Amino acid sequence: MPDGPAIIDVVGLVGGECFGTAARAAVDGAMVVVGSDRQLKLASPAAEAERVPLTANLSDAFDEIADAVEHGARVTVLASGDPGFFGIVRALASRFGSDALRVHPAPSSVSLAFARLGCSWDDAVVVSAHGRAMDDAARELIDAPKAAVLTSPDNPPQAIGAALLSLACGPRDVTVLTRLGELDEHVFHGDLAALAASDLDAMSIVVLRERRPEQGPKTLSWGMPEDRFAHRDGMITKAEVRAVALGKLQLPRTGVLWDVGAGSGSIAIEAARLAPDLKVFAIEQDAESVTRIVANAETHGVAVDAVSGAAPDVLATLPDPDRVFVGGGGIGVLDAALARLRPGGVVVANYALVDRAVAAWQRLGNIVELSVSRGVALGEHGVRLAAENPVFVCWGPS
Repeated sequence: MPDGPAIIDVVGLVGGECFGTAARAAVDGAMVVVGSDRQLKLASPAAEAERVPLTANLSDAFDEIADAVEHGARVTVLASGDPGFFGIVRALASRFGSDALRVHPAPSSVSLAFARLGCSWDDAVVVSAHGRAMDDAARELIDAPKAAVLTSPDNPPQAIGAALLSLACGPRDVTVLTRLGELDEHVFHGDLAALAASDLDAMSIVVLRERRPEQGPKTLSWGMPEDRFAHRDGMITKAEVRAVALGKLQLPRTGVLWDVGAGSGSIAIEAARLAPDLKVFAIEQDAESVTRIVANAETHGVAVDAVSGAAPDVLATLPDPDRVFVGGGGIGVLDAALARLRPGGVVVANYALVDRAVAAWQRLGNIVELSVSRGVALGEHGVRLAAENPVFVCWGPS
C-alpha cells in the first residue's frame, strides 16, 4: 500500500457485500462510485454520490475517473470478487499507476466456485476466456484434471464445451456457476455435451473435473494374444509386434489417435484400454472388417470409433491426430498422416516390404526389424521355434 491516502479505492464485491471496514468506508464515503449497473444497485453507495456506469468500453469511465480525481473527489471503483485476479486492477494500474490504487479484495469468483463444490483448488488450472481465441483457451484445458474458466460474452460457457469436444477432450464433470453470492445465483451440472448444448449466462465460471471410470484392480499390460480378437485369416498385427508398436506410440493420456488400415482394430482397442481418455479412430475400408472392429471394441469394453473408408481420402473427415498407427496402405497414407499430425505427435508404421519400410524410415527417422519365433510343442521331443514373417516398424518424429 502506498504512503498517504490512495487516490482511487477499488472494492471487490460478492453479492453486493464488500469485505472489511475499510472497504465499506470506501463505498460509503465515495463522492464518485464507478461500477456496473448491477454492482451500483447492490452496493448501495451514499445517495448523494455520483454514479458512473462501467461498461465494456472502459475509456469513457476512466476519463470520468481522471476528471473526478483532478477535482479532488474521492473515487471508488466497484468490481466482482478479487479485482486483482483477472480483474480491473490491471487496467486501472495501466492508466493511473499502481501507487494510485488502494485495493480491497473480496473472495475471487474462482475460490467461491470451488468452495460451492467443497473442493480444493490449489492444484487447478485457471484460464480466462476474455479477449482471446477460444481454441487457445481450450488447449490450456485439455490436459488439466481440474480447471476453472472465466467466460465472457465473446466466449460463453457453451463455446468452451464445443471447443473441448472438437479437440477430443476426455470425459469431464462440468459445473457452471453464475452470479455467485447473489440471490439469483445459478448452478448448472452436466458433461461436455450438455455444456456445448447449453444457453447459460456468458459471465460465469466453468469448473471442469476429470471423470475417472470405475475400474477393477489396475494392471498394465499390452500385446494381447491374437485369439482375443475376431480377425480374418490371420490378418492381425501379431502380439509381439503390436506390443512394440504401442510402446513406440508413446500414448498420451488424452488427445486423438488414428489407427489407419485397422484390420481387426487390435492396435486401436489396446490403445483405448491403455489410455481410456484418448479419442480413438479405427479407419478401415473393408466393410466386414469394420463390423469386426465394432464387435471387438464391445467385447473389450472400450470406446473406438470405427470409420469406414479408404485412406487417405477418408482422413479429411477426422480431427487432427496426436498419434497415428499406419498398419495398411502405401507411403501416400503415411504422408497424409504426417501432414495432419499435431505438434509433438508421433507416427508408427508397420511394413512387410523393404522398399516401403525404407521410404518410411526416410520420413520418420527410426526403423527396427522384428523377427519373432514362437515355441511349438513337439510332444515328447520337446519344442521347436516357428518363425513368423519379419516386420519393419518405423516411427517418428521423436
